[in-house]
Amino acid sequence: MPSTALPPSRAPSAAVAAACSGALAVLLLVLVMINWAPLIAMDRAVADDLHDSAVRDPGLTQTNRVLSDWVWDPWTMRALVAVTVVWLWRHAERLLAVWLGAVTVLSSALQQLLKAAVGRERPQWPDPVDTAHFAAFPSGHAMTATVTCGLLLWVLARSEAGSRLWLTAVTLAAVSVLGVGLTRMYLGVHWFSDVVGGWLLGVCVVALAVVTYDRAAMRAVLAGRN
Repeated sequence: MPSTALPPSRAPSAAVAAACSGALAVLLLVLVMINWAPLIAMDRAVADDLHDSAVRDPGLTQTNRVLSDWVWDPWTMRALVAVTVVWLWRHAERLLAVWLGAVTVLSSALQQLLKAAVGRERPQWPDPVDTAHFAAFPSGHAMTATVTCGLLLWVLARSEAGSRLWLTAVTLAAVSVLGVGLTRMYLGVHWFSDVVGGWLLGVCVVALAVVTYDRAAMRAVLAGRN
């Protein structure tokens, strides 16, 4: 049964994280849309260096494709959320289960709307090592991994997991979020700023989810006491 006690609020720190990451994401979005020369030059330099490496080392490139297309694929991430939603629902944490599902769906919709609105072209190569669809900004892989890992860490933190489990989860989350961004750049299907934009937007979405859930949960508990 769900607890009737008010959980410790994480809203203040989450609100700060949402404001900071959101502001940085908007700034980056503007720089991308106006084709700010220093950003474009940095994106091109990073992309060229990584593509040269990918062409020279087919084995490492294949490893990156497996990680990107299977291990850290957005559908793999969404499946993890779906399993967590079912687990929460079966354990009577139904508000939290609905919240996780809704945030995941809204995050995917936001990602696609931004891609369509910005319409940024992906890197083009005469000898591509991989292909991808839709517009480039933000990176869907990076944003989805950030949202998924952030939400799952939040759920784990609420369960007061032991320090060893928490450290393991944080390590896996960090490796997944950073790793998927690196694989997308290494495979030449995203610019560096696409990946950073996905990370920033993902952090903002998770932080907003924490803020709004804390308020909704508090109202639900107070309503149940009346």
